[in-house]
Amino acid sequence: MIPRFDVATLFVDMCMAVTDESIIGRAQRAGKISVNYFNIRDFAGNKHNRVDDCTYGGGKGMLMQVGPIYRCYEEICRVSGGKPYVVFPSPQGQVFTQRKAAELAARPHIMFLCGHYEGVDQRVLDEIVDEEISLGDYVLTGGELPALCILDAVARLCPGVLSDESCFTEESFQDGLLEYPQYSHPSVWNGREVPPVLLSGHHANIAKWRREQSLLATWKKRPDLLEKASLTPADRAYLARLEREEGAED
Repeated sequence: MIPRFDVATLFVDMCMAVTDESIIGRAQRAGKISVNYFNIRDFAGNKHNRVDDCTYGGGKGMLMQVGPIYRCYEEICRVSGGKPYVVFPSPQGQVFTQRKAAELAARPHIMFLCGHYEGVDQRVLDEIVDEEISLGDYVLTGGELPALCILDAVARLCPGVLSDESCFTEESFQDGLLEYPQYSHPSVWNGREVPPVLLSGHHANIAKWRREQSLLATWKKRPDLLEKASLTPADRAYLARLEREEGAED
């Protein structure tokens, strides 16, 4: 059974324009993953396909109703033959990380519920949502963009989506660190040279340089990541040297 992703949204074409391209699009065509879209308006149950209404208690804006969303969810359960793990992109959720992407990639069936307007009736969230996930402390127009970001990050970890496992095992955040800098031809551009170690052909030295550059980038740009990163004694010794050198310059 290939990993299945279902997206419940008001903007199917917008979502398909993203996932039908590049790696995720090729993975679908190769049968490595399945991405399916369900337009919540199709389950509105009224002639105008209206899925929103005013909120009880007053307030500005409209709220997505319980009925259309739940009927959409029921249809997804019916056509897939089982209950999906439902993710609701929301600023109230835990912030998305590469570790969370790996956790979700182990699930065979995920449904993304994309909210819109002023949000979604709390009752349907309580009824079907398994997890709320945030991309950060800011507000977007709808849930489509964060859902697509999460889907992309998760799908590329599924078996066969990337041609080589090292494509993601050496990327930023995979081991809790930022990725090392990379270079291609020409070896000299605008007076800037590729680091000589990368031209040496000495694989052990290259691996050591890349690890140290990864540590350096994380130490400079995202030192908060070092608290949870998987560090070896050699890593810690290198970071201690960086700290000493910085102290000597002050």
